Amino acid sequence: MSGAADAYQQAHGTAPEGVWAAPGRVNLIGEHTDYNDGFVLPFALEQSCWVAAARRDDGVLDVRSLQDPQTAQLRVDELSPEGVEGWARYVAGTVWALREAGYAVGGLTLVVDGQVPLGSGLSSSHALQCAVALAATELHGLEVERPELARIIQRSENGFVGAPTGILDQTASLRCTDGHVLFYDCRSGDAEQVPFDAPALGVRVLVVNTRVQHAHDDGGYAERRAQCEQAARELGVPALRDVPAEGLDETLARLSDDVVRRRARHVVTEDARVVETVAALRAEDLEEVGRLLDASHVSMRDDFEISCAELDLAVESAQGAGALGARMTGGGFGGSAVALVPEERIEQVTEAVRAAFADKGYLEPEFFVVRPAAGARREA
Repeated sequence: MSGAADAYQQAHGTAPEGVWAAPGRVNLIGEHTDYNDGFVLPFALEQSCWVAAARRDDGVLDVRSLQDPQTAQLRVDELSPEGVEGWARYVAGTVWALREAGYAVGGLTLVVDGQVPLGSGLSSSHALQCAVALAATELHGLEVERPELARIIQRSENGFVGAPTGILDQTASLRCTDGHVLFYDCRSGDAEQVPFDAPALGVRVLVVNTRVQHAHDDGGYAERRAQCEQAARELGVPALRDVPAEGLDETLARLSDDVVRRRARHVVTEDARVVETVAALRAEDLEEVGRLLDASHVSMRDDFEISCAELDLAVESAQGAGALGARMTGGGFGGSAVALVPEERIEQVTEAVRAAFADKGYLEPEFFVVRPAAGARREA
């Protein structure tokens, strides 16, 4: 449970008008496909970010967090990408993007309780932005459909925070439903809820937070996106989504650079793996799902080059201890791995990963057994 409402009461001497929550997410498969107009398959986590909030009539955005002593008091009509530092820029960017989209968001007092592990690849920043967006729009009486709200939050990330992310994370936080993965077409916006009741199928989804922190605005993410855009230009297609998997080697031979060629190969094959994973889930073929997770990790490690030693070790030790499949999840360069594990092997896999990290002298990882949970909502 969140302490946001109590913290708001203590800080401001009055109760908030409401509390909103938005979850982190695990992307089961489909990495770096979103900004290439491709397919993704995320689900929402029970770990969420809560925002206790109330309107104010002085045009000020007052922001506090239970996790960080930094506070901010900003005028909403003076928000600019250059003017805010630290975690508060995600809050300010959300309000800025709503106002840029023509929505009359005024002053707000916000207290944040973020319980998605930071830098873990589980989308803590998007959980924060989605919770703030729901609070801001509802408090100011604004009706914004969730697909549009996801685009607005993407603008916050791209134009205010400076992270060139796609549409995956905020869409997952806003639109996932309990007990399902979200099969999402990032070009058309078509979304399908695919049932995935892991416990009923005798498996668990194990998330391993390597505690190697990453950030989407540190350059590596932007470089990968630029390389994908270069590949699409050279191939004469709107996006890598439009490159067929059939005859891929011959197609990619037309590219001028081997690094760009490998980046494109990951995206095209990853899109295909998403579609194949959906079919395998529908058929309840969990061994095939595991095989696809394994192939995804190899592709991200070798072709997209966004893994790291800790992620590789988490994946390899989980596989060796009986996981059906495992892969890094999220933007890469750190963060978390996800493993599909038979129920009876959860303890065995967890201990194997923990022992492998200890043997290498790495920080002890965090473990979460997760299930597809509800998306963003008002809590109180």
